[in-house]
Amino acid sequence: MSQTILDLIKKRNVLFDGGMGTELMRLGFSQGECPELWNDMHPDRVRSIHQAYFDAGADAVLTNSFGGSRIKLQSYGLAERCFELNEKAARLVNSARPDGRFVGGSLGPTGHFLEPLGTAKKEDFISSYSEQCEGLAAGGVDFFLIETQYSLDEALCAYEAARKSSNHPICVTLTFNQTPKGFFTMMGHSLKDFVESFSSVEVAALGANCTLNSSQIADLILELHQLTDIPLIAQANAGQPIMDDEGNVSYDQGFDEYVKHIPRLLQNGARIIGGCCGTNPDYIKKMASIIHS
Repeated sequence: MSQTILDLIKKRNVLFDGGMGTELMRLGFSQGECPELWNDMHPDRVRSIHQAYFDAGADAVLTNSFGGSRIKLQSYGLAERCFELNEKAARLVNSARPDGRFVGGSLGPTGHFLEPLGTAKKEDFISSYSEQCEGLAAGGVDFFLIETQYSLDEALCAYEAARKSSNHPICVTLTFNQTPKGFFTMMGHSLKDFVESFSSVEVAALGANCTLNSSQIADLILELHQLTDIPLIAQANAGQPIMDDEGNVSYDQGFDEYVKHIPRLLQNGARIIGGCCGTNPDYIKKMASIIHS
């Protein structure tokens, strides 16, 4: 591919895909299953999700590997299949990719805490993420997205692993809560902390995903844009999840209210947008029409 994702970001606003978990559940995924195992057990279903996002207009689609680190897979007894499941995740997106589009390797949190809050050591995280990155790189990803991170230290471990595994561009998103004093991660990290932590390394983009709805994340991007010239990513939830008596999950923002804030999100400085929990190809199709209008 002659053009890289970095080239595209320099030229225009870029569109990522939307929620993966939401779509897996629509296709029969049950609570307690391992999402990454679907890359092996139900590849056609996973591929159909990627295809739908490309068809909706996404410039880049992420792999079904959010929980694909060795540490995370260990909870399912699948640690030894880390490389394999991540390689398959990348190959599935590539099998649906049209010419001129991109494949991003998704790296979500391990679910564990570093010392002294937890028992994990930095070298454990780096090793775990390294194996995941190597599998994704072998499967043909074009860049890595370290996403939904709540700990800056863990995000930096994932960054070190991704940088060691290849020369692919690296994007990083943290998940923030909105408080009366501003935006903070679960671990208490501010937007300023985030920017300062990644100011000495080379990143393609920084931003936020999950937790916040599109209105809230537009406010966050405005503040983040005042702190850095690095391209910014925003992937908002469709509001907060609501579970009915039968266990079905919906989200409280609604489609029209969600997309209403996308123009403001772009005006506030987002260079890359996409969706997170509760969004689907319909959301991405509408965002594509806004970007290209």
